[in-house]
Amino acid sequence: MTLAERLRRAVAAVPPADAGLLRGDHPDAGVGDAATPAAVLVPITTRERPGLILTQRTASLKRHAGQIAFPGGRVDPGDADAVAAALREAEEEIGLASDGVHVIGAVDPYRTVTGFEVTPVLALVTPDLTLTAQESEVAEVFEVPFDFVLDPANQRLAQAQWQGRTRHYYEIWWQDRRIWGATAAMLVNLQKRLSWV
Repeated sequence: MTLAERLRRAVAAVPPADAGLLRGDHPDAGVGDAATPAAVLVPITTRERPGLILTQRTASLKRHAGQIAFPGGRVDPGDADAVAAALREAEEEIGLASDGVHVIGAVDPYRTVTGFEVTPVLALVTPDLTLTAQESEVAEVFEVPFDFVLDPANQRLAQAQWQGRTRHYYEIWWQDRRIWGATAAMLVNLQKRLSWV
């Protein structure tokens, strides 16, 4: 089965009752205040050993400064849906033109503690595209091995105190890079989905 076929099946799969998908950054995720719709592109390169394209956000940003993230952002009024928003944001942030992207589909939304309901959009992209970081938002664009970030042995549960509460989150270390929080949680969810097919 090809990677594209596995991803399509994973997107279409109905989660079992005991799936354990992560819904948000805290136990009350999705409860209470309305969330701001957002979307991220999960760009997977179609090389022999597929890679995952990620960004490191600039240190000067007000939110998530310096963090590793998928390209993405809030869904704008002009966006037809989460897929359109993810594609637009990827082109704005890293110069990934939509004609080089084969969208597989949207998967489980994730509610962040900062009030966003983020829809991950899985996509296959041609390897070795020339990508250009938008300097005001993205410090660097890089690729990590897809199988590495999806290996449960590399997905570690950690905890920290935040606003008087113990917060549990996943982190994935690749070389000297720390992928954590919502980005890591979405990868954990994707790993679970792929394990069903």
